[in-house]
Amino acid sequence: MSDVKAAEAAAPLDLLDERLSSGAGLRAALKDILDRIRAGDLGALPISLGLVVIWLVFQALNPLFLSSANLVNLLMDSVSVGVIALGVVCVLLVGQIDLSVGSVSGLSAALTAVTFVDAGWPMPLAMATAIGTGAAIGWVYAQMVTRLGVPSFVATLAGLLSFLGVQLYLLGDTGAINLPYDSGLVHFAQLAFVPAWLSYVLVVVAAGWLFATGYALARTRRAAGLSARSTTLLVARSAAVLAGLGFAAWYLNQGRGIGWMFVGFTVLVLVMNYALTRTGWGRSLFAVGGNAEAARRAGINVRRIYTTAFVLCSSLAALGGLLAASRLAAANQASGAGDVNLNAIAAAVIGGTSLFGGRGSAFSALLGILVIQSISNGLTLLDLDSSFRFIVTGLVLALAVALDSAARRSRAAHGRA
Repeated sequence: MSDVKAAEAAAPLDLLDERLSSGAGLRAALKDILDRIRAGDLGALPISLGLVVIWLVFQALNPLFLSSANLVNLLMDSVSVGVIALGVVCVLLVGQIDLSVGSVSGLSAALTAVTFVDAGWPMPLAMATAIGTGAAIGWVYAQMVTRLGVPSFVATLAGLLSFLGVQLYLLGDTGAINLPYDSGLVHFAQLAFVPAWLSYVLVVVAAGWLFATGYALARTRRAAGLSARSTTLLVARSAAVLAGLGFAAWYLNQGRGIGWMFVGFTVLVLVMNYALTRTGWGRSLFAVGGNAEAARRAGINVRRIYTTAFVLCSSLAALGGLLAASRLAAANQASGAGDVNLNAIAAAVIGGTSLFGGRGSAFSALLGILVIQSISNGLTLLDLDSSFRFIVTGLVLALAVALDSAARRSRAAHGRA
């Protein structure tokens, strides 16, 4: 026993947090999760539990809710606003806000329809023009905020009104432009589904990629004398992902299957998550959101970080707008209007991104939009008025912000302790 204590005393402090043996690794992982919860770092736990509760309630009220056919529609309908919410996450992480994402998405839909249908441009060029316009809008916002000192709330509110007017002007007197059903864009949004065999291959690739990246990171940490997840824990995590995604793929394949558009959205989330967690740009984004002045003194180009956040937000809003138009096979005056703007922002916040900056995740957009779309879909199946959807979504948003505020106070108190 004395030899064990002596070995622990001689080990690097970080190694004492997580043993490299399989059993200790599992215990240390559970202990780490509990410690983070006690410190106020709830992560995706509240929203994940909330999503499960929402699904169970709607399934009890209508047995069709969790049918494979309905879940396929739910996932496909969540993509366009989910892509917009992914951009909102970037802006919220730096402690800013973009109120014009709905108008930018509507402008993108109108611009795509005008150039592709009326002007006869090739579809890739029309799409690139719409997304490029979104990027330019984000750049203008960044200059207004960083160089002129205009609050992002005011700058983007002005954009909301202005781009709505441009959208109406582009659509003209008819107010709507239909996209050809035989176009690749409409086919992608409505009819393109992953073959069943390929969906299982993608599941295996995802689980294998998770293990490979985790194992590589663990080797790097061990080589540096730091703690690392045990191989047993990594295998267990990958096996759980394999089983969960495999069951989901099998169940969705009982209906039409998994839409390529949802796969594309998932890939976007994974790419953004990698950029936020594994790159210097991502670390700088969190640093600026936590304390912009401290980040500036640490040598981070704060103006450039703000610019990339706004450009990404508006670009993804434009992409979400053209996906929404493709899903509807039309661009009209309602594109990007209604509750698109509020749902995109609400999805990011409900998913766990802090309104105060410096805390959040790319998965916030995915989880948040699944909650919002589940509420909308479930109430539609119950044939309830849309007013209930707004009420329930508002209550969920208020609860998410309240949890975020409570978590911030808990982390502050834990830090002082």
